[in-house]
Amino acid sequence: MIVVVAEKPSVGRDIARVLKCREKGEGFLKGDTYLVTWAVGHLVTLCEPDEIDEKYKKWRMEDLPILPEHIPTKVISKTKSQFNVIKKLINDKDTERVICATDAGREGELIFRLIYQQAKCQKPMDRLWISSMTDEAIREGFASLKPSSEYEGLYKSATCRSQADWLVGMNASRAFTLRFDALLSIGRVQTPTLAILVKRYHEIANFKPEDYFTVTADFGDYTGQWFDESARDEKKASRIPDQETAKKIVARVKGKAARVKSVEAEEKKEAPPQLYDLTSLQREANRKLGFTADKTLKVAQELYEKWKAVTYPRTDSRYLPMDMIGRTKLTLQKLPGVYQPFVENIPWKEDGKLPISKRMFDNAKISDHHAIIPTPQTAPLDKLPPDAAKLFDMIARRTIAVFYPSHVYDSIKVVTDVEGNAFKSTGKTVRANGWKDVYPAEEKEGDSLPALKEGDGRTVSKAAAKKETTKPPAPHTDASLLAAMENAGRDLEDEKLREQMKGSGLGTPATRAAIIERLIQVGYASRRGRAISATEKGVSLIAIAPEEIASPETTGKWELALDEIAKNQRDTERFMQGIRNLTTFLIQYAKSTDIQASFPEEMRRGRKGSGRKTAAVKPIAGAVCPLCGKPVQENSKAFGCSDWRGGCHFTLWKDGLKRGGGPMLNEKLVALLLGKGSVAGSTGVIQLQNGQISFIPKGASAPSVTAAITYQK
Repeated sequence: MIVVVAEKPSVGRDIARVLKCREKGEGFLKGDTYLVTWAVGHLVTLCEPDEIDEKYKKWRMEDLPILPEHIPTKVISKTKSQFNVIKKLINDKDTERVICATDAGREGELIFRLIYQQAKCQKPMDRLWISSMTDEAIREGFASLKPSSEYEGLYKSATCRSQADWLVGMNASRAFTLRFDALLSIGRVQTPTLAILVKRYHEIANFKPEDYFTVTADFGDYTGQWFDESARDEKKASRIPDQETAKKIVARVKGKAARVKSVEAEEKKEAPPQLYDLTSLQREANRKLGFTADKTLKVAQELYEKWKAVTYPRTDSRYLPMDMIGRTKLTLQKLPGVYQPFVENIPWKEDGKLPISKRMFDNAKISDHHAIIPTPQTAPLDKLPPDAAKLFDMIARRTIAVFYPSHVYDSIKVVTDVEGNAFKSTGKTVRANGWKDVYPAEEKEGDSLPALKEGDGRTVSKAAAKKETTKPPAPHTDASLLAAMENAGRDLEDEKLREQMKGSGLGTPATRAAIIERLIQVGYASRRGRAISATEKGVSLIAIAPEEIASPETTGKWELALDEIAKNQRDTERFMQGIRNLTTFLIQYAKSTDIQASFPEEMRRGRKGSGRKTAAVKPIAGAVCPLCGKPVQENSKAFGCSDWRGGCHFTLWKDGLKRGGGPMLNEKLVALLLGKGSVAGSTGVIQLQNGQISFIPKGASAPSVTAAITYQK
């Protein structure tokens, strides 16, 4: 008997159906030759420190760093029964071989190997490596099984990643928690990702809005915007610094004769977008559908596992191998009827072959898996849940669009002169819609202009000045944060590291969604609508975290090393020694740093026997309520009077000034405000008066934001 171990029950059942394993057992399906069983994700994990040595139950700085030579594993109690099923089956005397059929990637390899080792199995192993769950793909995979030894490097890389995350995360989290008396979670991918959010937080908080004016002239059949022809910065060329100057321009041009000074038409070609990898699919689904990265991954996985409608989604490649040209043609022909008009309009070659290029098919750009495309199995659109149907539609249209020609258009720039004042008008004339025909309802063609030539005359029928204000950077969304994670480290000085980060960035396509959700779960970030922002806790953590753990350079080095280990180009012990050295450094840093930081009371770690504290307030030393004289206290969202039960409602919201570029209020600022009535800092002045709190940016004469204070007895 040959035992096949899948990663999930649904995958196991699909494999069993293809292998004709119809006899049901407890946690498995059996046939004449094969017996298929399954894990439920991870069944085995690394032990906790106190399971290695009981003394680690109590968190003490003197016990750090915890650097065991070997980190033992344990069976996860919740799924122990299924582990026992697999253990019995793979060790059975009738079992000749074991086939690893977990997901074809680093994590899937680790899931199987940990089970195999924990069960003390000695049977020969083979590896099933497939990127699609269609019956044909499964049959082809079993016809070309590889010996497990060919994936030894991948397993070693997975083991090093797992143990390195354990050593750094476990030690650093304990050290910083003890040092700052707050429950803090540190991680080699999580922390630099948080640093990206914190950087944007500070960019928004320190942003100084500037007012400017623009002038628009109406020439009857088109409009133009005034601009300074001598300006070097094209983006700022239309900005007029003061209202008086703008009014003078309006007065000079209104009702005057205008002449077309120049007409420039530049032909531009927009190549079709590339196929999706997971990160690009997550980013676009966030922009178009509002899906979080985590939701996109789950829906894509459902399309792969349950509906067999798309290929393996956890991929970092946007290319297909050359040997898939025939299958891709079949896939296009098998797409549901709604897509067939677009398939027919692909510029097929005379011999019926696809018009291929290196933008789609390139063996050199394939890693463990190829790009995400539909499978040749026609998707049941009428049965797909709404979210799955929307995501499939994106994947199907993208797969068609890559074979279409470029979108070709003329970018038109017209400069019109009025009394020596230049006005710019831009437009777009489409020559060939190309691949955008696949997205008929999504694309706007831009402003159209009448047929104009140099010397044409017009009259300014209307002219108006408009006040504008520069805007701070937008908060990150799932889409922009995924892009920042994917491109992290592009500005590193080390060329080899920079090159490696191009292919990896922070995390992997399969883990980035979980990292974002983890930051939100532990309170370092929050999501409001589509916006993701660092919280006060997250900002405070990055303020105390050393560059070695907050910088993408650390992850770049790790990913470079792990990639080399997977290719059998680097010794694992050398890598792990570097991890131990980093861990030791982080502990010493936590012990010796003189950086001061405070965290809200609800983040404080619990004392022995009491669990986590639930109190959400703490008194502010030296601060008294201006209304009743009682002490002022702090909670996670605001500062307020401690006599709120007695009816005093004095309240200062921590984020009350943020929308105008002001700072978050903290303990020190509030103490100074209540004592002096105002606080001047490097970015501006905060004032507390007349029942309002306001922020005046440095150099400004008026507040950029004013918030009412709850201020009554």
